Amino acid sequence: MIFLLSSITPVILFLFLIYNKDSIKEPPGLLIKCFFGGFLSILITLFFDKMLRPFGDGFITPFSRSVFEAFFQAGFPEELSKMIILYWLVWKRKEFDQHYDGIIYAVFISMGFALVENLFYVYNGGIDVALMRALLAVPGHGFFAVVMGYYFSLAKFKEGPKKVEFMIKCLLVPVIMHGLYDFALMYAGNSSDNPFLAVMLMILFTIIVIRIWKLGLRKIALHHQKDMAAVVNVMNTE
Repeated sequence: MIFLLSSITPVILFLFLIYNKDSIKEPPGLLIKCFFGGFLSILITLFFDKMLRPFGDGFITPFSRSVFEAFFQAGFPEELSKMIILYWLVWKRKEFDQHYDGIIYAVFISMGFALVENLFYVYNGGIDVALMRALLAVPGHGFFAVVMGYYFSLAKFKEGPKKVEFMIKCLLVPVIMHGLYDFALMYAGNSSDNPFLAVMLMILFTIIVIRIWKLGLRKIALHHQKDMAAVVNVMNTE
């Protein structure tokens, strides 16, 4: 039971913090679909991972191996899978009518993914792993989704060439963030025989985490302010 609670609690907390800032609440049924869509994204990720895994055989140095695993076995397949579910579930929904909505939908999908991943890692690693994932991995997944949802909404409400640009950023920016996050950890683990490099990589990881949090919070504020301004304008014209 303790493993289950330690896996679920950080996910619920992050969902609450994101949901609470929405000025016009989204339908519970759609949010539940998004959350369980995150479970489905796990299966899509495993499919992509199986396709990409053979290409990793040629990467034998710790650096090249870490790059491949971080960006092409973790970042790219995971974020692409979430984006596929996000587009499938909400792109044409009439409820998707505010900029902040893209962030909420993306986060609910990502937290579904994070919950399944949490259960696996915590069951195998114990309470210490649960604590580290609550502080780092769950917010990491959450803020990757915030940035994805930010650009997803911009693509939704823009026309012309900018729509394509924002759709590309919707995938590319979270993949880069996710890849850098994982790379610092993976390369540190693969370079454990070099204490100095390992320490430098952990410092880099700390900087990356701080930047991810700051970027995610800034994107939340931008879309929230934009929607609140729109609501005020509507009220002033009535």
